[in-house]
Amino acid sequence: MKMRLLPAAVAIALLPLAACKPEPEVIDDRAPDPMATALKNAPAVELPPSIKATVSMRCQPGNALVFAEFFQGDKLVKIRTDKTAPWTDLKAPEAGQPFTAEGGYTLTGNEKSATVELPGKGKLTCKA
Repeated sequence: MKMRLLPAAVAIALLPLAACKPEPEVIDDRAPDPMATALKNAPAVELPPSIKATVSMRCQPGNALVFAEFFQGDKLVKIRTDKTAPWTDLKAPEAGQPFTAEGGYTLTGNEKSATVELPGKGKLTCKA
């Protein structure tokens, strides 16, 4: 009879321990992050595309130079007509479509051969 009561006694003795939390409570004296919820619900960040090619193109008419950086994904090109001038970003809605920017900038083509339209210079046919 003693052997049948022993497992029941052990189970009763361990019952209060079963109510304990499996993980210890973490106490932090820092204030909660006010942006924690906003950051948790924020959309994933998309990294900018990497540079596919950096070229200088000779364009006709006028033997003009156009410097261009083509990016992976074929949706972004940066151009300038002087090495010290700031870049102008031209974007395409989908790969294969012309790149455009406000002010009359258009580029159709790729890093080897392109047609570039610049404000004040008109349409140029360019080759790398």
